[in-house]
Amino acid sequence: MSHVWHPFTQHALEPAIPEIVLTEGAYLHKADGSRILDAISSWWVVTHGHRHPRIMKAIETTASSLDQIIFAGFTHEPAERLANALVGLAPAGLDWVFYSDSGSTSVEVALKMALGYFRNIGAPRSRTVVMEQSYHGDTIGTMSVGARGVFNAAYEPLLFEVDTIPFPAAGREQETLDRFEAVSRDRRTAALIVEPLVLGAGGMLMYPPWVLTELKKIAETSGTLLIADEVMTGWGRTGTMFACEQASISPDILCTSKGLTGGVIPLAATLATDAIFQAHYSTDRKKTFFHSSSYTANPMACAAALANVEIWRDEPVAERVAALSAMQAAALQRFRDNPYLADCRATGTIVALDLRTGSAGYLAEIGPKLRAFFLERGLLVRPLGNVLYLLPPYCITREELCGVYDAIEEAGERFGSKP
Repeated sequence: MSHVWHPFTQHALEPAIPEIVLTEGAYLHKADGSRILDAISSWWVVTHGHRHPRIMKAIETTASSLDQIIFAGFTHEPAERLANALVGLAPAGLDWVFYSDSGSTSVEVALKMALGYFRNIGAPRSRTVVMEQSYHGDTIGTMSVGARGVFNAAYEPLLFEVDTIPFPAAGREQETLDRFEAVSRDRRTAALIVEPLVLGAGGMLMYPPWVLTELKKIAETSGTLLIADEVMTGWGRTGTMFACEQASISPDILCTSKGLTGGVIPLAATLATDAIFQAHYSTDRKKTFFHSSSYTANPMACAAALANVEIWRDEPVAERVAALSAMQAAALQRFRDNPYLADCRATGTIVALDLRTGSAGYLAEIGPKLRAFFLERGLLVRPLGNVLYLLPPYCITREELCGVYDAIEEAGERFGSKP
């Protein structure tokens, strides 16, 4: 009997959970000898493929001389080198790197930085603006700035109030911009936090780069900080290193995790401008940025991230991303007139489409049925209710990808409803 409590799992309804004994490339190998194609990069983290040799070697080498070191008052080479590399890769102006452990904590750090910035400069602001249907994590602060619903209904008493702007649906983008201008006009808003270009857990909703460009302009006019949650969208997922590049903007704060280490080991970083750092730099100890975790800047995790950066530098990763993006866009065309599937959409390596069915939303009964259907065919596809999406590692082949699309077509015919 297992005593493990799994995440986002209703154990009363789930079948026996398979054991994975080996990960390699685009595959998870089960204890029974069969294997599963990981079409969602194990919750969007694995970029190059499982257990990239250079990343695994970096962890092994670092472990021979370093384990965890307290990062308050001490430093180490992997963290220093990685910070320099991240500043070089990120949009211009993000000059300071604060390490944490996960996407959620990187966003918590960003929110605290924003509030601390305004307090320390003597012009405190207390409001945060969020985008409808967004998701930023499962800690208290990140749930507060995410969509309210089944994910956090039980924890509502713990959450703080935010101002919400609508998702910039096609043809209604101006409503989003007008709403943000209105709520930020009184200059009480500390920050706008967005998932740039793609809202992940909210249903893989996509919007064009120009909307992000305009949101940044409005933020600058009102003195509001822009936080870009690039936890999912970074490291090539949207076709560029960071999604913000496509909007030609530099956020005031950028959050990264997931693909930061190639998806091998947990690590997160929150990058901030010099102005935000200087607001916390003082002989007054009360202006210290009061945040940490026990495993901040773990040397082995930093070494893994450095190896990931070097892979991007030395290998044709950008070309692989471009090729995968092209394959995804081409494969998606087969569903444009499919009566069972709707709203086919793509941004970079990410594609999504909606299964026409009687019920929608995260708790739609079709979700577990679809997940089981794909698993029976040796595929890890984890739909968001009736929303099917693919977010594969960059090593996936055309043949493997076609096999996933064949299964999606079959799922549509089996489970879908005609309009």
